[in-house]
Amino acid sequence: MLAWQVPALGQPAQRTTLPDPVPAKGEVLVRIMAAGLNFADLLMAQGKYQVRVAPPYVPGMEFAGVVEALGPDATGPAPGTRVLGTCTSGALGELMAVPAVGLTPLPDSMSFEEAAGFPIAYGTSHLALTHVARLKPGETLFVTGAAGGVGLTAVEIGKRLGARVIASARGADRLEVARAAGADVLIDSEAEGLKDRLQAEGGLDVVYDAVGGPAFDAALRACRPEGRLLAIGFASGEVPQVPANLLLVKNLTVSGFWYGGFQAHAPAVAAASLAELLRWRAEGTLCPHIGQVLPFDAFPEGLELLRSRKATGKVVIRVQAP
Repeated sequence: MLAWQVPALGQPAQRTTLPDPVPAKGEVLVRIMAAGLNFADLLMAQGKYQVRVAPPYVPGMEFAGVVEALGPDATGPAPGTRVLGTCTSGALGELMAVPAVGLTPLPDSMSFEEAAGFPIAYGTSHLALTHVARLKPGETLFVTGAAGGVGLTAVEIGKRLGARVIASARGADRLEVARAAGADVLIDSEAEGLKDRLQAEGGLDVVYDAVGGPAFDAALRACRPEGRLLAIGFASGEVPQVPANLLLVKNLTVSGFWYGGFQAHAPAVAAASLAELLRWRAEGTLCPHIGQVLPFDAFPEGLELLRSRKATGKVVIRVQAP
């Protein structure tokens, strides 16, 4: 099969040919049609992600495809079923053997490209906002990186949950993407005086931060009493340090959230979240934004869109034509 492979940490991925995988006990063989890209793909290739995969490895953490065959003791999904799923790595190849229990059948109306970019971004925002922060109708939610893959889903889900959403992104074009997803207030992330602007908007109940750096500190200081801050990621490259005295004075809560960790220690919660998200999409209350669909050979260009923070919504690689 054709695949992209990271030969060593810190080295660029290479297009190569690998042996076709054989499904083990409880696994199924999936023909990968499309794969979603995530900022974590960049971190993993540098050895900076919380999960370490020994090179050489095939990158890619979420996918959509068609079941080709069942391994021993795998009871389904049946061959020919269109499915989506997540994995630690391996989605950037034409075939992958994965545990059957981790696959979700696709609705007929959902394309492979949309499905490949769906579970991680939407799952992260849904569980972070509902299960951890317990966002309530009428509260004010502040989203950093609001035009990116996870940030845009946080805007959309926050609005779906009845919050007033303040979105921060870089430049008018990216802010327009956030506005179209439901943001009520738009703030250019390159403008000065973020803390003052947030306080002028009445302060914050929940902060969803996928960027880190100075924006986190400004949001922390603009929180209302009993505010909840979600540390989702650090796309800026700067991990914020939290002054505990501010937490004490305002009774604030800071929580980290990692979707992969939830899938590992609370799989039933993650599965219920994905089922609800797919129901919302079927009802038309979610409109996934796929910013770029790139051909298989353009995988490096897709990573560069993430690295430069020029992507809007999800970047998806079309692994092969249906």
